Amino acid sequence: MSSEFELTTYQMMFRAAAEAAGFTPSELAPLDGEPLVAWELPGDGPRVYLSAGIHGDEPAGSLALLELLRGGFFTPSYHWLICPALNPTGLAAGSRENAAGLDLNRDYFLRETREIAAHAAWLDARPRPDLFMSLHEDWEAAGFYFYEINLAGDDPGRAQQILAAVKPWFAPEAGPEIDGHEARAAGWIYHAAEPDLPEGWPEAIYLAKIGCPVSFTFETPSHAPLAQRVAAHAAAVRVVCAGLAKA
Repeated sequence: MSSEFELTTYQMMFRAAAEAAGFTPSELAPLDGEPLVAWELPGDGPRVYLSAGIHGDEPAGSLALLELLRGGFFTPSYHWLICPALNPTGLAAGSRENAAGLDLNRDYFLRETREIAAHAAWLDARPRPDLFMSLHEDWEAAGFYFYEINLAGDDPGRAQQILAAVKPWFAPEAGPEIDGHEARAAGWIYHAAEPDLPEGWPEAIYLAKIGCPVSFTFETPSHAPLAQRVAAHAAAVRVVCAGLAKA
C-alpha cells in the first residue's frame, strides 16, 4: 500500500466534505472492500465532470479533489459530476491496475471490468458533460504536462494559462515528444479524438466519443513531493474552470 494514501480514510473524509457541500452519492459498484462512488451537485451552469484515481498508484489527483472540496470550490454555478476514486482496489493496494491486474483506463470500449461497466453506465444515463478533467500522474515525467482533446474551437491561450498556473510547482515537460506523443508545445499534447489502440479506449477518448467538447488530462511527476503534486492539480482545475466562466 502507498504510504502517501489510505483509501478508507480518504473515502470517509471525501464523503463528509461532499455531503456537507450538498453533493449526492451514487454507489456504482460494490467492490471488495471500498465501493466505487460517484458524486453529483446540480447547478445552473455548464456540466463539469472530474475524475481521479483510475490508476491506483496516482493518489495526488484524488487528494486534490478533496482539497478543492474542502476549500469551497464546488459552487452551484456549475453542475458538478465527480468520481474521485475510480479504482478503489488499486488505490487500496497502491497499484496502477485493479485487483484483477487490469488497467481500467484502457477498458472504455470493451467495458469488461465491473468498475468501468458501472461507471460508463452512470455517465451514459446523464447528459454529456461540457468539460471533462482527469487527474493523473506519470512516474517517468520530469515536469507537468497535459493532454487536450478538443472538439470545439482551438484555444492556445488556454493551454498557456494552464501551464502558467502550474509553474509555481512544476515546469512544463520538455518536448518534442512527451509520453510517446508529439508535443504541440512544452507540456502540451493536443490529441486527436481517437484512441492509440483501437479497443484500448481511455476515459478521455470515451468522453470525446459521447460528445464532450473539450477534455484535459493533467499529469504531475510522481517523484515530486505529494503536496506539490496536489497543489498543481488543484491549480490546473481552478484555471480551466475560471476560463469556462468567462466563455
